[in-house]
Amino acid sequence: MTKKIVVTGIGATSPLGGTAPETWEALLAGVSGADTLPFEWVEQYELPVKFAARAKVRPEEVLERPVAKRLDPSAQFALISAMEAWADAGAPDVAPERLGVDFATGIGGIWTLLDAWDVLREKGPRRVLPMTVPMLMPNAASAAVSMHFGARAFARTVASACASSTESIVNAYEHLQAGYADVVIAGGTESAIHPITMASFSSMQALSKRNDDPSHASRPYSVDRDGFVMGEGAASLVLETEEHALARGVRIYAEVAGGGVTADSYHITANDPEGRGASRAVEKALELAGARPEDVTHINAHATSTPVGDIAEYAALKAVFGERVNEIPVSGTKGATGHLLGGTGALEAIFTILAIRDRVAPPTINLTTQDPEIPLTISGQPMPLGDGPQLAISNSFGFGGHNAVVAFRSV
Repeated sequence: MTKKIVVTGIGATSPLGGTAPETWEALLAGVSGADTLPFEWVEQYELPVKFAARAKVRPEEVLERPVAKRLDPSAQFALISAMEAWADAGAPDVAPERLGVDFATGIGGIWTLLDAWDVLREKGPRRVLPMTVPMLMPNAASAAVSMHFGARAFARTVASACASSTESIVNAYEHLQAGYADVVIAGGTESAIHPITMASFSSMQALSKRNDDPSHASRPYSVDRDGFVMGEGAASLVLETEEHALARGVRIYAEVAGGGVTADSYHITANDPEGRGASRAVEKALELAGARPEDVTHINAHATSTPVGDIAEYAALKAVFGERVNEIPVSGTKGATGHLLGGTGALEAIFTILAIRDRVAPPTINLTTQDPEIPLTISGQPMPLGDGPQLAISNSFGFGGHNAVVAFRSV
């Protein structure tokens, strides 16, 4: 028997704000989180890209020092967002064996790893911290969240590049359907604004090079887009069965209607230009939701602002929706937040949930001249979604050909 899975709590720490409400308010206002990086290493290493979208509130401003010092920044962000989501959900009274964690990252503890490498080279092995491995491992965020809340059903980690946290939400949906838990904390995190990643993404021509104008650098669907902007932060959702939520008498944001996960098996970094894997992920999500393409009222697109990626996603959407895709309100929110890599799907899931709650599609900022090859309904201003039932999808696609799509229905 299929269960109804619902979202009862949300939390975020992002380039736009230290909480989910602050982030949503800034997104609707058209704020950009990108700015010039204030670090000496930018000039020291002569990085060609000198800006990124850093989290607006630093973790050390939120977490107690004894907690923070045992966690990589990626796990710090994860814990902060999960704490907000848990409180927002009313701190569910659930048996530890019925509480699970599905959390994700694309890269994990890169700061811990490379800081430890510097210590080893400069000071020797005795000075390498004993907590280095527990801090750098990709499952550190999931572990930190599970231990903080005493989740004993499971604590699972997905690392599928930029599709990671959307895939974790889909996994949480499946785990609740299977009866493995009554409540799941799902989400994703990333803290990879580091010289190595900035240099690497620059080398592959993936990052925008608008050093003179960071706030307008990420420009999804614009004809002059030239790459994405690196972002950081985390987002968390509390998911539970509707039966469990109703028994608690808690507010419900939206229904998780379904999800789809596929692989391109095409290229390690490039999307399938025909979008075949991505379109199958959308179709799977709609099939699980018991919905048709014509039921979809809003799309939060992956829309990284890369010349090739935005075109490939449009091809995938057109394969599913036909010409109607050009009539559906679409948001490319990375124009404001930058690209949070493994954290981006969870953050955009929250945007999708709040869009159908408030009946408004958030703006796609920095869209000066829309690419004529992508004739979607996009706006630099919030767009009303109407009064009827809402069904929205959020897309995430990652290096390695990972595709994940989650569908949300209004309640």
